[in-house]
Amino acid sequence: MRGRQEGSTKHGSSSGVVAMWLLVPPLLVLIVLKAGFLPQIARFRETGFIKFADKMVHKDLTLGLDGARWQQQSHDTMKREAAKGYDQPDKMFATNGPKDTSLINSDVAAPIISNLTCDFSNAHSDICRMEGDLRIHGKSATVYVVSASTFRPENSTITVQPYTRKWEKETMSRIREVTMRSMPPAPYSFTIPPRCTARHDVPAVVFSTGGCGSNFFHAMSDLIVPLYITAREYSGGVQLLITDYRPKWVAKFRPILSVLSMYPVIDFDTDTAVRCFPSARVGLESHNRMLGIDPALSHNGYTMMRFRDFLRSTFSLQRPWTSPISRSSGRKPRLVLVLRRHSRAITNEADVIAAMEDLGFEVVAALPKDVGDMGRFAGVVNSCDVMVGVHGAGLTNMVFLPHNATIVQIIPWGEMTVACRYDFGDPVPDMGLRYTEYEVNAEETTLKDKYPRDHPVFTDPGSLHRQGKMWPIFLEGQNVTLDIGRFRGFLQQVYQSVTTE
Repeated sequence: MRGRQEGSTKHGSSSGVVAMWLLVPPLLVLIVLKAGFLPQIARFRETGFIKFADKMVHKDLTLGLDGARWQQQSHDTMKREAAKGYDQPDKMFATNGPKDTSLINSDVAAPIISNLTCDFSNAHSDICRMEGDLRIHGKSATVYVVSASTFRPENSTITVQPYTRKWEKETMSRIREVTMRSMPPAPYSFTIPPRCTARHDVPAVVFSTGGCGSNFFHAMSDLIVPLYITAREYSGGVQLLITDYRPKWVAKFRPILSVLSMYPVIDFDTDTAVRCFPSARVGLESHNRMLGIDPALSHNGYTMMRFRDFLRSTFSLQRPWTSPISRSSGRKPRLVLVLRRHSRAITNEADVIAAMEDLGFEVVAALPKDVGDMGRFAGVVNSCDVMVGVHGAGLTNMVFLPHNATIVQIIPWGEMTVACRYDFGDPVPDMGLRYTEYEVNAEETTLKDKYPRDHPVFTDPGSLHRQGKMWPIFLEGQNVTLDIGRFRGFLQQVYQSVTTE
């Protein structure tokens, strides 16, 4: 009997233990929920994230089971639930009631509902706009859009190259991608974003300087004009973050950057902080034209006239307008001749300058080293009534001319008129300037010393364009020797147009 009782006792004890363990999980859940323990776990795990931010900024931090194993088990369920239920009001955190503003963007507050929209239809650039709880980590080129009402499983990760020549594969191959990662609103978000280590109360604009190099035309057309369209509306209250950061470019354009933003620019690629912003744009707005702004597309009514006024103010230029000069006054119209070296140079520039002066112009000859000092050269250009030069980046300095001044483009040989006019002729009317062009003939190009007259260079230049030889032959491969008599007759008409009796 004793042995049976002992056996019975052991059996009963074992059953009790089993029963007790069956009750433990529900009790633990109640304890966790009652004590508000889950946020503490989340904060603890997140602290670990920040400690290793540089290495772990992409890692999903989850509760309970090991993160990787848990994600594998629940990934499909999460997608199904997020797709069918994340936008149902009764399943969101309440956002319409009173909030403790000290907890905005905090990891323990009810999340701010964010949104993300992207436009990929522009031929020049892609741009994404977002608002809400945004956390930007430059070193990993990632923007976390926390609790996004626009979240969809299929667009939870979007990449953009923030430069404005997206049709040009070679250029875009040098541009770093920026990734936007959206997270659905609670309770469907299973990822804890990185904690803010720096908070900003102004918008952010992220863009790349990796495509333009030292070329002044591309710097202005690809970056400065689009940056003006994108950032000017903030009146300086915006933070600029630059990927593919070029120190020389930033130094050269610092006068313009410092007016567009009152804050020092941030080198996006080396920035280890997790920066939180209320809104951001990744990519620059562009209007599908060179050195141009389309007022119909500009929601702020910006124009190239206003852009040039902005430059005049930035560089403290004195002349907003020019008007015809009376020849009887003894004054001379001032002409700046932009000179080139290595390609498309004027081989007889001394004779050209003498002809200009003989006509009655006061001539300022600008060498590449003069043009390179943008701040000083802007003042020189603004003092002039006419700018003359062979097609090239130096003509971009026409943005500093006073309104109503004249730009003269010398077009090199080789059926180059359409391409040259597209870059420097078409933008001129919107700038409030006047435009004329002088086309070099077959006798004025140094290509006549390299190729026979029956070569396609002279008989069919267009065929060489189609073979991809326009750049090496007609842009990099020739200089010009202007026919002084012919060029003088052309300039006589320019002189008449900028003077009166």
